[in-house]
Amino acid sequence: MENSQKRIKIKETIIVEGKYDKMRLSPLFDANIIELGGFQIYNNKDRLALIRRIAEKNGIIILTDSDSAGFRLRHYLSSAVPKANIKNVFIPNVFGKEKRKAKPGKENLIGVEGMSTEILLDAFRKAGIDPENGSEERKPPFSKAFLYEIGLSGGEGSAALRKKLCEFYSLPAMLSANSLAEILPIITTEEELLSSLEKIRNL
Repeated sequence: MENSQKRIKIKETIIVEGKYDKMRLSPLFDANIIELGGFQIYNNKDRLALIRRIAEKNGIIILTDSDSAGFRLRHYLSSAVPKANIKNVFIPNVFGKEKRKAKPGKENLIGVEGMSTEILLDAFRKAGIDPENGSEERKPPFSKAFLYEIGLSGGEGSAALRKKLCEFYSLPAMLSANSLAEILPIITTEEELLSSLEKIRNL
């Protein structure tokens, strides 16, 4: 599919964990792709400064694995770069291992490098980046008050409900309420979200 598909032009720089992630995305996207080198970014001040400069100019897209390590890296970057300059792309929880590895990782989750083209493109669409038209304008997040009102934040059982909702929308299970507030307006409306929650509660 990658050989016959035209590469998608993206103005933002895509930030990934390592070289295999970059190799996976390069046939799909005509974009600048920067590797973090995993946790090496914590001690690489020059690389972090470069990412900050790039984010200020054209914005960045953060795409890490859906395991604990991936979320730690995502949160580290999110604390170092203004939120307005970041778009988050999340891959779903897919269990298994990458072909090049002898055994699965600690959490038995496939990373960016092992994702199918269909899943990757769908993840970008859910972040407001359409493969046909490129990046869309950022939509305002749902308010914390709204998430609280519908049971997704701050109340009893809210964490469990968020987890079920993430599964419903094929998002990583570890998404926080703040992250959901940003991504949900891109993939659904308030009315559709309420309908989805009703279905989930009745399962």
